[in-house]
Amino acid sequence: MPLSFNCLQEEKPGEKWKALFDRTWPYYKTWFLSEGYLARKGYLTSASQLAYHMPELMPVYQQLLPLAGDGDLEGRFLSMYCPPAYMTACSQVAWTSGSVSLIRNYDYTFKMYEGTMLYTNWLQPVIGVSDCTWGLLDGMNASGLAASLTFGGRRVTGDGFGIPLVLRYVLEVAKNVDDAVKILSRVPVHMAYNVTVVDKSGLYATVYLSPDRAPVVLHVPVATNHQLEVEWTDYASLTGTIERKRLLEELVASADETEASVITKFMQPPLYNTNFDKAFGTLYTIMYKVQSGELEVHWPGVSQKQSFENFREERVEPFSFQVR
Repeated sequence: MPLSFNCLQEEKPGEKWKALFDRTWPYYKTWFLSEGYLARKGYLTSASQLAYHMPELMPVYQQLLPLAGDGDLEGRFLSMYCPPAYMTACSQVAWTSGSVSLIRNYDYTFKMYEGTMLYTNWLQPVIGVSDCTWGLLDGMNASGLAASLTFGGRRVTGDGFGIPLVLRYVLEVAKNVDDAVKILSRVPVHMAYNVTVVDKSGLYATVYLSPDRAPVVLHVPVATNHQLEVEWTDYASLTGTIERKRLLEELVASADETEASVITKFMQPPLYNTNFDKAFGTLYTIMYKVQSGELEVHWPGVSQKQSFENFREERVEPFSFQVR
């Protein structure tokens, strides 16, 4: 089965976003209703929570709704308020030695992978990898801020938003790390996640988010899949979160490493993973160069470059894998 990666540019919500929604909605609908219709919050609750916590996004939400069919279920899904639980793995580092960038591996199951990079200009220009059709797994805005998420390694759930929409909100509204941290510290999330942000000045932070306790803001450039300590030992063992974080810390501390050498390390174990059967395979490696507004996407033997100044709509199929 080939892995595809599509790059799309559409300034405001329109036919290209609608095509993305139409293609992925059957799969998201099955996931969204996996625990039953009544397990999800109602439309009025979902929309009102979105309006309260992320008011700047409401005009965009109201543009997306009719494109998605304007139904109750679609509206609840797009709010991303209290969705079903989901877990990714991932490794990420804010790199500030000689240049400033955010580098990350996205490790997840291909079955729930949109494989789409969107360049939009909703509230400000943003380029990022899409999830849940308008959320983001990682991205960069034209102000020179980049953000990326990893699962926080805790099984707790609660009332809050799916982190991809929070990441979208950060990149639509924030101009720098201080703005981003303020947003991340006040918007509730439904699961434990780690978000790393870096801006063009070289300032960075990692924020540990959970639905049951206050956010923890740290001036550290790396994150994998645990927070202050390992709380889910089986998951930590399966994903090698401690080993991956230790390696990232060593890379940051080394005077010999460069962006190029760090990318090479991200393409090798233990950062690079092929355990797709356990939903723990590296689907892409990406580097956001926040000072120049450029980015690079990497797969074994294949790479792609994009930027705010020169964005190309194209589709690549970087590799194939066996579906079991």
